[in-house]
Amino acid sequence: MGDIFLIAGLGNPGSKYDNTRHNVGFDTIDYLSGKLNIKLSKIGFKGVYGEGELDGVRVILLKPQTYMNLSGESIRDVSSWFKLPVEKLVVIYDDIDLEPGKIRVRAKGSSGTHNGMKSIIYQLQSDNFPRVRIGIGRAPEKWDLADYVLSKFSREDREVINESVARAADAAMAIVRSGVEKAMNSYNK
Repeated sequence: MGDIFLIAGLGNPGSKYDNTRHNVGFDTIDYLSGKLNIKLSKIGFKGVYGEGELDGVRVILLKPQTYMNLSGESIRDVSSWFKLPVEKLVVIYDDIDLEPGKIRVRAKGSSGTHNGMKSIIYQLQSDNFPRVRIGIGRAPEKWDLADYVLSKFSREDREVINESVARAADAAMAIVRSGVEKAMNSYNK
């Protein structure tokens, strides 16, 4: 069977959430889908997913369709079906604590304030998996956090985010190719 990696991007399903800050994880999976020529054509495990290869390593791309707060259910279902060790999971998600345009690779760690990550850590009973965080910046004064993360990008912001999405995708591929330590050294500048 060899190595399998699960690369999961977090977001909310449905067109009304397209181009929102909370969906940059989905955006990154869509980008990887094009880059790796892995069609997201399968439905199951409470998500949409596709299977393919990256340099001879089997890769599953996943967009959980549970809504953000239950993302862990989909990831748990895929992980248990494919008997994936938790270290072979890469999660890509938005982070308000990073400036827009920044990305950060980590080998493990807490969920912070992110409900999707809380769900994954709870469902897997582990936080020992690599993740790529995409900065979306802090909510402006007087904004409710939920309203902010579900708000849409302006055209200018979108250009910055598209670059971040491409870099996050490259970072996820680097984790698969050469491990999380090397990816951290390359992308956490």
